[in-house]
Amino acid sequence: MPALLLAAATGAAALAAPRPADAADVAQYTLDNGMQVVVVPDHRAPVVTHMVWYRVGSADEQPGKSGIAHFLEHLMFKGTASHPAGEFSQVVSKIGGQENAFTSNDYTAYFQRVAKEHLKTVMGFEADRMTGLVLTDEVVLPERDVVLEERRMRTDNDPGSQLSEAAQAAMYTNHPYGHPIIGWEDEIRQLNREDALAFYKRFYTPNNAILVVAGDVEPEAVRALAQETYGKVARRAETAERERPKEPIPRAERRLVLADARVGQPSLSRAYLVPAYRNEKKDSVALDVLAQILGGGSTGRLYRELVVAQGLAAGAGAWYQSTALDDTRFGVSASPRPDVDMARLEAALDAVIAKLAADGPEAGELERAKTRLVAEAIYAQDNQATLARIYGAALATGTTVEDVKNWPDEVKQVTADEVKEVARRYLVPARAVTSQLLPARDASAAPAAPEKRS
Repeated sequence: MPALLLAAATGAAALAAPRPADAADVAQYTLDNGMQVVVVPDHRAPVVTHMVWYRVGSADEQPGKSGIAHFLEHLMFKGTASHPAGEFSQVVSKIGGQENAFTSNDYTAYFQRVAKEHLKTVMGFEADRMTGLVLTDEVVLPERDVVLEERRMRTDNDPGSQLSEAAQAAMYTNHPYGHPIIGWEDEIRQLNREDALAFYKRFYTPNNAILVVAGDVEPEAVRALAQETYGKVARRAETAERERPKEPIPRAERRLVLADARVGQPSLSRAYLVPAYRNEKKDSVALDVLAQILGGGSTGRLYRELVVAQGLAAGAGAWYQSTALDDTRFGVSASPRPDVDMARLEAALDAVIAKLAADGPEAGELERAKTRLVAEAIYAQDNQATLARIYGAALATGTTVEDVKNWPDEVKQVTADEVKEVARRYLVPARAVTSQLLPARDASAAPAAPEKRS
C-alpha cells in the first residue's frame, strides 16, 4: 500500500472502498450552514469515531507563513470562551475515549473515538471550538516553542527527514507542496497570535468543514445531533475553489545527496511527479496497480530483482500517494548491501523500471497486484477509525463518496497496457528527484551517477 502521511489514509488505502455492511448504507447530507456530513454505519461494536475535517492544509498558507496550519492545530486544544484549556481532553479521557488531530498538505482533522452514548458530548465540544477559540500571547508563544522543538526532534535531528524535506522542495519549484507541513524554522519563529486568529477565522467555518461519523449509529440520528450542535454555528467566511500555483511539467532531472555521520544504513530514493486521483482517475488507479507491482512486499518486482535475484539490496519498495488535491508523487526506494555502491544499485533499479515500461507487467503479477489491492480495501473495514479517515481524506481532497465506493471496481478493470503506459509516461528521469542518504565517510563518492540510465 502507498505510504501514509501524518497517519491519515492516503494512496490506495484512501480510495479503497470498505464495506462494513453495504456501501449503499453510507449516508451524506449538508447542513443549512454548509457543513458536509457523512455517516458510515458499522454496528459491530457500540463505539463511534467522530471526525471533523477542514479543507485547509499547509499548501493553503500565505507565503511567508509556513507552518500556520499545523500551529493552529496545536492551538485548537487551548480552550474556548465556554470551556477552559484542557477541559475537552479531560472529558474525553474521563469517558474512556481517545482523541487527536493531524495536519496535511490539503486538510486538517480532529477526531475522537468514544462509546456511542457520548457522541453528542464530543460533537458539542468540537462545534464550540469551531467558533469560540480564545488565544492570548501567554498561550500562543509557549506553544510556538513546542512546535519549534517538534521540528528539531522530527526533522533537524534526523538526516533522513532532512533529505526528505529537501527532496520535496526540489520536486515542487512552484507549487506550495514544496514547503514542509510543519513549516520552515525561520518562518515558524515569526508566527503569532494575530496570524493564528486570522487563519482560524478564514478557514474554520462550517461551510469549509466535513463531519464524518463512523460506527454504531443511524444516519438520521446523526443528522439530528449534527443539526443540534454544528447546525447552530454560523458561517463566518465564504469559501471558494482552492486554486494554487500549478507545478510546471519538469524538464530536468534533479539529484540530491546528504551525507551524515549519524546514517547507519545508506539508502536510495526517487520520487516522480504524477497526477492525483482527483485529476486523472484512470491514470491514478493504474499508478496504484503499478506501485503494487513494483513494491508489493516480497512479491514486488523491485524486491524480487534487487534483493532476491541480484543480491544488491537489503530492501526495496515503491509507493504512490494518490489522495491529494494537486499533482502528487510516486516513489521507489532501495537500500544497498554493504558491498554494493550506489551507482550499481541505481543502474539495477533503472533497469527494472525500464523493463516494466517497455514490456508491461506479466499476467500473473498484474492479477496478484489487483487482487491484493481489492483485498486490502476489504480489510480496511476492520478498523472503524480507518473508515472515517478514508472518507474524510477523500472528500477533503475533492473526490466523492461514490469515488470511494467505486475504487475497487476501477482497480479490477486496469489492464496491462494501462500499467505499461503510466510507467512509460511518468517514470522518466525528467520527472524525478533522486536522493542518496549516505554515511559521512562516503561523501566523496556521493555524486557518482549510475553508469547506465534508462
